[in-house]
Amino acid sequence: MPPLLDPDWRLRLAAFDRLAALTERTGGVVTSSALTEGFEFEGERIRLWDAYRGIWRPRQLGRGGAALTIVTAPEHPGRARPYDDQIASDDDYFVYRYEREDPNLWTNVAVRRAMAQRRPLIYLYGIRPALYEAIFPCYIVGDDPDALAFQVIVAEAGTVISADVLMDPEIAVPRRYAVRTVKQRLHQRKFRELVVAAYRTTCTVCRLHHEELLDAAHILEDRDERGRPEVPNGLALCKIHHAAYDANILGVDPDYRIHIRRDILDEHDGPMLRHGLQEMEGELIQPPRRQIYKPNPEYLAERFERFRAA
Repeated sequence: MPPLLDPDWRLRLAAFDRLAALTERTGGVVTSSALTEGFEFEGERIRLWDAYRGIWRPRQLGRGGAALTIVTAPEHPGRARPYDDQIASDDDYFVYRYEREDPNLWTNVAVRRAMAQRRPLIYLYGIRPALYEAIFPCYIVGDDPDALAFQVIVAEAGTVISADVLMDPEIAVPRRYAVRTVKQRLHQRKFRELVVAAYRTTCTVCRLHHEELLDAAHILEDRDERGRPEVPNGLALCKIHHAAYDANILGVDPDYRIHIRRDILDEHDGPMLRHGLQEMEGELIQPPRRQIYKPNPEYLAERFERFRAA
């Protein structure tokens, strides 16, 4: 670690190192229990968040210190997020809402102090209960008291950008790219986690239960303006059936019945073709139990027409 770093910098870099180790094998996600457990820093235990607040500043940073972590809570069915942090827009930043409506609340002041001091933060974006995407390092680059919101950008993965570099116009394009890439990843991860959970970690076609082999397949593709990353626009499919669905080898009609393309039914091959595809003809998918999660029948009908055309 470079010499002459103040305790605040040392703690932040140690926090980033810990998060990097936690997320190395998970592709960027971290559990709430790991965040609460935190890490050892200069003889003390440091938590990476406060499970009951959206803004976290460890006591070791002092009352006048800057925030270390900001959190967007995961969605719960039928309930809005406590704060409307958006990832859907094409803005080159994230919008992070103030805690409550008082710009001078100490937590909001701590975030504002991170902006003034150019200190990098951790942004935890809730994917589902107890699971968060860890985005770091991030910087607060705007404060809008009228909108009760901060603007957050994402540095390139694995880097901590100094104040001089952060304000350099030469990095404007990479900075936009980083934010948009992260937003796209959040959309994809959130969609997968919600769909797979709604289908009880089961392929809706073949009942495979191995989560690492399951995908969330869009019924209407995300390039369609209706193809939102929401559970009724998704099917939990194993990787083979996802590929078959995308290739119009396998179709699902609005009555949840599975269809296999005629040329595939007439083909002779090994046991994977026979058991994995041909024997699925005429079977019913297993939709989620909750009505709000069931596939949108209009979307299924539109997609099934494309399968029939193929």
